[in-house]
Amino acid sequence: MRITRLGIVISAALLVFGLAWILGTGPPGPAGLYLPWFSLVAVGGAFIPGIANQVSLLRAYLAAPALAYSMAPGHLGLLAVVLAIAGLTDLVDGTIARRFDRPSNLGGGLDPVVDGVLLGAVAVGLVLSEIIPLWLAAVIVARYLLPALAGFALISMHRRPELRHTVSGQISTALIIVLVGGICLFRFLNQDASNVVAGAEVVIPIATLATFVHLGWAAFGRPRVTASEAG
Repeated sequence: MRITRLGIVISAALLVFGLAWILGTGPPGPAGLYLPWFSLVAVGGAFIPGIANQVSLLRAYLAAPALAYSMAPGHLGLLAVVLAIAGLTDLVDGTIARRFDRPSNLGGGLDPVVDGVLLGAVAVGLVLSEIIPLWLAAVIVARYLLPALAGFALISMHRRPELRHTVSGQISTALIIVLVGGICLFRFLNQDASNVVAGAEVVIPIATLATFVHLGWAAFGRPRVTASEAG
């Protein structure tokens, strides 16, 4: 992969926005982590071609404010806003790819990685702030980590996976964003979030299991391996 002009421009702009966010808001949590994270994502983003992939990469940048706000119960309203923005990027990146770029393995592989980084950060932060139980956070992390490990295993066995969106993966990610965002919004508004938490404890594991079954069938149930992951 080579450095792209588009990647440099967007990475520089988002790095500036990230620095402005740090200096302007004084976010809660490990302040020394945020600038290195923005810098790391910006360096990687300089090598990412295509506007659609850059839109997907926004979710990796959003992992920093998502972690910050998830660890501070007084900022859960802002976390809900971050998740709403992330959900919007997840909806439009595929449309942009089809209209302006050509969908590729890079885009198909990048999407679940940034989803996993963002939602994994949220899950960890919400456990630390005692908003969701540890086991539910583990399910959310496993939703993205296990398919990534399976894909790596396939590649290590010289079986070239086809990385693309799956309906089950898209639905499970959307459900996680909506339910976790709903919990945060209810808590921010001082409303009883117990029903939303209970719903998340049922729906998220079922959606995750359905995604694993679909990915397993895609990887091993067809003559040609098409291991895939969705955002």
